Parts: sequence; structure tokens; C-alpha cells
Amino acid sequence: MKLSVELTLIPLKEDFIPTIKDFIKSLRGSEFNILENPLSTQIYGEYDALMTFLIPQIKATFEQEEAVILQLKLVKGDRSDYKPNF
Repeated sequence: MKLSVELTLIPLKEDFIPTIKDFIKSLRGSEFNILENPLSTQIYGEYDALMTFLIPQIKATFEQEEAVILQLKLVKGDRSDYKPNF
């Protein structure tokens, strides 16, 4: 089953940019299709493989940071080719 995931990482500290950059770099090193924009990162792939990959990435970031929020949206299917029709 294909999966589309949108991630928004919000470190709760003044110097938040390095944490976000490190998290995105950890995602870039994967086999998955990744799209980045200023507000979030989307990653696309097979459900089992993608979730297996994401769990340790999220855990590592949570272990490094004292306070952090991760907004995670899961959509069944591969939405990487979405184009607005309006």
C-alpha cells in the first residue's frame, strides 16, 4: 500500500533551524521520494518500508531535543504527483 506523509518539525527553542535541517537531512538519505517546502516536508513510499524508516528518525530527533513537536499527516496513496485543477 502506498503512503504519503507530511511532516512539520517544531523544536521549542530559540535556535531551532539546525534541528530542522538535521531532521530533513536524515530524510534525504533515504530511498523515498521527498518534496520539501518552507512549511513542511513530504515523503512518499510503501507503507511498511516508509513507517519502518520514519520511526527511528523521529525517535533520534526526540531523544536529542528537550522539547519538540512533530506534526504528522498520513494519507493513503501516493500523492506526489498532485496538481491543482483550479
